[in-house]
Amino acid sequence: MKLSVLIPVYNEAKTIAEMLRRVRSVDTGLEREIVVVDDGSTDGTQEILRQQASSEDTMVIYHETNQGKGAAVRTALQHATGDILLVQDADLEYDPREYPDLLKPILEDRSQVVYGSRFRGGPHKAMFFWHMVGNKLLTLVTNVLYNTILSDMETGYKVFTRDVADRLDLKSPRWGFDPEITAQILKKGYRIYEVPISYTGREFYEGKKISWQDGFVVLWTLLRYRLFG
Repeated sequence: MKLSVLIPVYNEAKTIAEMLRRVRSVDTGLEREIVVVDDGSTDGTQEILRQQASSEDTMVIYHETNQGKGAAVRTALQHATGDILLVQDADLEYDPREYPDLLKPILEDRSQVVYGSRFRGGPHKAMFFWHMVGNKLLTLVTNVLYNTILSDMETGYKVFTRDVADRLDLKSPRWGFDPEITAQILKKGYRIYEVPISYTGREFYEGKKISWQDGFVVLWTLLRYRLFG
């Protein structure tokens, strides 16, 4: 069985080499490939990735212009060949050492989709209060609209099988990715298994990109898929 780690990257020159080192250091017991999509970086990330691409387990694809996280994940999905697919952000907020916990429900045939939740009791760096409120509000809307009990819809750790991936029809190019994939998964009848994860959130001066305005995109995406499909 093969694991594909999908890494969308945009202007992460300070973290991408360390993130790839951490991903490679984890032993999951599975064959592994790393699919990195650089989404038009301009800060030197591409030069670092050209060095990293010499590793036989790593494929790097370059977008000529910045298109957004959703577009980068779609490109990664088109090139991935694994039986299980795991989305990994390129910053250092999420810890690859938790891959075994994320993969366990799938490997034990308990679920085909696993989300790593920052709100299920794992250790984490204190988050921005209003970001937490926004996350919980958007997750509540997800639960009401799709009749589920998620605790962290916006998590960066989303893991799913090839069967699930092949049934997705993702279109949102940017921050609509998380609600879009969640809405499609739930509407197709899959139940999402959550496991607690640690979280080391970044400050804006460290490169954190998402802002409160992006919450409106997330909310509209959830409503659109519920009401219009």
